[in-house]
Amino acid sequence: MNYITSENILLIGSVLLFVSILAGKTGYRFGVPVLLLFLFVGMLFGSDGLGLQFSNMESAQFIGMVALTIILFSGGMDTRFADVRPVVAPGAVLSTVGVLLTTVFTGLFVWWLSGMAWTNIHFACATSLLLAATMSSTESASVFATLRSQRMNLKHNLRPLLELESGSNDPMAYMLTLVLVQLATADPGAGGADWGHVAGLFAVQFAVGAAVGFAIGHFAVWSLNRLNIDNASLYPILLLSVAFFTFSATGLLHGNGYLAVYLTGMIIGNNRIPYRKEVATFMDGLTWLFQIIMFLMLGLLVNPHEMFRVACVALLIGLFMICIARPASVFLCLLPFRRINARARLFISWVGLRGAAPIIFAIYPVMAGVEGSDLIFNIVFFITLLSLLTQGTTLAAAARLLGLSAPLEKTGNEFGVELPDEIDSDLRDMTVTRRMLEKADTLKDMNLPTGTLVMLIKRDDEFLIPNGSLRLHEGDKLLLISENKK
Repeated sequence: MNYITSENILLIGSVLLFVSILAGKTGYRFGVPVLLLFLFVGMLFGSDGLGLQFSNMESAQFIGMVALTIILFSGGMDTRFADVRPVVAPGAVLSTVGVLLTTVFTGLFVWWLSGMAWTNIHFACATSLLLAATMSSTESASVFATLRSQRMNLKHNLRPLLELESGSNDPMAYMLTLVLVQLATADPGAGGADWGHVAGLFAVQFAVGAAVGFAIGHFAVWSLNRLNIDNASLYPILLLSVAFFTFSATGLLHGNGYLAVYLTGMIIGNNRIPYRKEVATFMDGLTWLFQIIMFLMLGLLVNPHEMFRVACVALLIGLFMICIARPASVFLCLLPFRRINARARLFISWVGLRGAAPIIFAIYPVMAGVEGSDLIFNIVFFITLLSLLTQGTTLAAAARLLGLSAPLEKTGNEFGVELPDEIDSDLRDMTVTRRMLEKADTLKDMNLPTGTLVMLIKRDDEFLIPNGSLRLHEGDKLLLISENKK
């Protein structure tokens, strides 16, 4: 019975969202990646669970495309130039050459497995490489969400490197998937692939994607600062339209839309725009909404009983990718970068999370009618679950084991007060100590730096308006404003 109708889709959707959020709350407590739980919720309500039927690959592909656009755009906005500048070179190599090497290593292993008599897969070389290409990139949604949910702070600029790699390697995996789909469906009598043409296609895709992303990003910043829209709530919606326009326009120009939206988000996020706090809140909420929708949809799409047929082979492929292909590609890519030590390289190798993007890319062979595409989809889904279960749950432990975990840096202030970007001032808080009170116990007697004022005082749960004669107590928290940002 098909339960997804126009009459009850809102009811079903609201229940799924509610259950997913409750599952996510449980995941935070036990250190389980929330995105994995969203997948499980979808599978629980799917055909092998409570019976919801969803098998529309076209709709899944479209929803996935929209979700990835928003996730990459938002991830770009959260990426700071100052953080990624020292790691641009290794990040670029990992997101291009690293993806290619992972595809080659894993594809050759799959091809070797296909020649074994005991396996239930028999892929040609092109199809084996296609399977590997769909899962060759680290998933930006998984990496962003896992690092943030586990509140990880990493040494040696590892966090910006990982976020840069995961945010920028989807375009390479996407291009490899499209090219290999064409090769896998090509007429055997048509001759071999024109690798010169393939290389040119890659160059055009990346060049156009980078150019369009750069141009639209700067135009969007210029426009946002000059439109003067009376309704502040419209600015986030305007940015959303920029993201979708960037992706679609880049596609029309035969460029890579995913690269373009990531670069556009980076440029906007690193420039002054109106209502930054409101925009950031909106984009964060929207990103989480589409992550939930995307993973729920993919959970509904899969039939778990079909995964059992390929479980053995998928487990071998997954272990090979996690333990051999990914580490080999990382170590080879980072050979020129001596400053990244062996422990950091091991951790980067382990943070090779697979997520929604590989599953969405695995839909392309199904849509193109590639022989064995149903097996490809189920293998990719199984390996995604394996990756999230093994790597996603152990990131924090791996960082501590390798000595790469660092104390979280304090952000913001305890008063929850923020200043607009237009105000060139700095807010910080200070706690009154016994030693400070020995020198001065009133504000007028305190030796504050020139240009610094006390805006507010917090005493336990009470907020006090400062004046010069107010006597301070030990433990009082002072909200300070300075003339210039430091």
